[in-house]
Amino acid sequence: MTIQVNDEQQLFLLTTDNMCYGFGVDAKGCLLHIHWGNKIRIDDLAGLLQPYYHSHFDAEVEREKEEYSPWGGLSFIEPALKVKFHDGVRDLKLRYTSYELSNSGECDILVIHLQDAYYPLEVRLTYTVIAGYDLIERGASLINNGKDSIQLEVAQSAVWSIPAMKESRMTYIAGKWQEETQLKSSIINEGKKVIESRRGITSHHANPWFAMDDGSAKEAAGTVWFGALAWSGNWKITAEKTAFGNVRVVGGINDFDFEWSMKAGETFETPLFIGGYSGEGFGGMSRRLHGYQLQYIMPSNERSTFRKVLYNSWEATEFTIDIHEQILLAQKAAAMGVELFVIDDGWFGKRNHDKAGLGDWYVNPEKFPNGLGELIESINGLGMDFGIWVEPEMVNPDSDLYRNHPDWIYHFPNRENSLARNQLVLNLSKPEVKAFILDFITKLLSENNIKFVKWDMNRAISEPGGLHVPEAEQREFWVRHVQHLYEIWDELRAKFPEVTFESCSSGGGRVDFGMLRYADQAWVSDNTDAFDRLKIQEGFSYTYAAQSMMCWVTDSPGHANNRSVSLKYRFHAAMMGALGIGGNLNHWSDAELSQAKQWVALYKELRPMIQQGQQYRLLSPRTGSTTAVQYVNHDASESAVFAFLHSQQFGNFLPRLRLQGLQPDSIYKVETSVPFTMSGSGLMNIGIPLALCGDFDSTLIRIREIGT
Repeated sequence: MTIQVNDEQQLFLLTTDNMCYGFGVDAKGCLLHIHWGNKIRIDDLAGLLQPYYHSHFDAEVEREKEEYSPWGGLSFIEPALKVKFHDGVRDLKLRYTSYELSNSGECDILVIHLQDAYYPLEVRLTYTVIAGYDLIERGASLINNGKDSIQLEVAQSAVWSIPAMKESRMTYIAGKWQEETQLKSSIINEGKKVIESRRGITSHHANPWFAMDDGSAKEAAGTVWFGALAWSGNWKITAEKTAFGNVRVVGGINDFDFEWSMKAGETFETPLFIGGYSGEGFGGMSRRLHGYQLQYIMPSNERSTFRKVLYNSWEATEFTIDIHEQILLAQKAAAMGVELFVIDDGWFGKRNHDKAGLGDWYVNPEKFPNGLGELIESINGLGMDFGIWVEPEMVNPDSDLYRNHPDWIYHFPNRENSLARNQLVLNLSKPEVKAFILDFITKLLSENNIKFVKWDMNRAISEPGGLHVPEAEQREFWVRHVQHLYEIWDELRAKFPEVTFESCSSGGGRVDFGMLRYADQAWVSDNTDAFDRLKIQEGFSYTYAAQSMMCWVTDSPGHANNRSVSLKYRFHAAMMGALGIGGNLNHWSDAELSQAKQWVALYKELRPMIQQGQQYRLLSPRTGSTTAVQYVNHDASESAVFAFLHSQQFGNFLPRLRLQGLQPDSIYKVETSVPFTMSGSGLMNIGIPLALCGDFDSTLIRIREIGT
């Protein structure tokens, strides 16, 4: 049993393969957290629900460990829930009433019922136990059982109480455009550490994930508590340490500019907040999250499907799309072994630059006089699928859509709209806007043999107002935009199950477990420089699986920083996720095209292991001149290591690289320039030599089991 209940003492214990999570009801009816860590018995929780009085300033210190902390009474910590009732009362007193148990077929589920002491507000806390990955999915349902509206001012998903430690270190991701997913860490002292997005998207600047440890956890050792929020709009995660040493992490929809009117009989559902525990360091944490994503998050019809090698023609042609030029590029891509050909921005409307046409989703008759069908037929004849780029949530002022529907954008009266990338954001909370987007994409996919859609969003949401909409309802726009986005993707996936969808937002601006329930893969960054990507991809891998990480090989020198690296180095960096090619093939030599064909063929051999195997980060690009990442298949019979050298000084030899995840008693053949055999134990404890030298060198080493 993964869920145990002691009815007499009102104790609850959730058990996974390697952890326990416990809480209970105190004498006042409050739900308090007790334990999160190594396995225990439910009887061990008895007697731990004691009040803690410090002074009249801190009379109910035990409330710092509430499982879902309401704002009210003598609680002064970061709240999970803050409301205003119809008569102006803003105090909230939640009391435990009951629980229920169920099973989804794969997981056990516990629902805790809380009720306000006077008002008809019910809160249902849901705990879904993902036992095999030491994870718990949490969320809250807020239910108005009365006749009057209830205003939600804060509605978070969950509170995670971190066990007491001498020091609490929080690891998280920060960055910006072209420098996404950079790993950072902070010691949590008294006060709050907040990571968030206020941009209407997940954002390039932070990602809704955290990890907490005592400051000593490493990649392959140590205890780590962690969580990931499944929400693609404004979000906030607050880590708070109180004067009494309690550390708690509260996360959910950002309360910035948020208000929600919950009318009679209505329910508000918060996003999922997934929490987990690893006794095997940050690497163990990542492999749990990767497995969870592949088994539980990824769209079900894609879970056993590998991402295809794609070519995107954007960098070759940009807006000057011509069908004959596209076919010439497609012929070179097909000869290379590419499986999917994608045209990007510029195929529609009067879209000859980024100042016009966005929102006019009809095929440009000058670029495609016979429609898309002629190009698609040629692509399919070359043995490749066809994909297309769209940016449905945006509009140029210079477009028929804007001229016909100027009220469809987010804007405030008496204010000039702010342009970013020469475009504005459509108000997706409007039903007519949602219907327009769904209709044009349905028509596009129904009339054409399109197997891949790259959905972009090149601008954050600003000026979230609207004409003839009450001010309080405008504060709901942030949430309704994401809700309608999810509904559109959900319907499109049901109508077109054979189509692969990619989430893009000027790079990695919309990557989270909410979006990845609908998107098969994510565009991680517009920065495709192979060296820069090592840090970007490392940060991404802390939470998200390689199968969802789109990686391109582009031209050298790259546009991000004018750095030149070899084609081999660029392929090695891009082969560590879902491989794509975005360079201008017209500028590649015959030797480069031939070399690329060999790398594509090799990637296809390794693809099952890279996309769905176990990943081990052996050497970090943040801590030295050498980076190494290892992939191991599920029975540890095969492995591959990608290693990169930034630069070498004084001709020094590099240290031997110790592998992970192999069978200790098996014998493996190591395919280096001088092949050799060694036991799994030897490879993991003695290691292998790295024959790297010079600047920006790289290697791929294959390891195969040959016996025991």
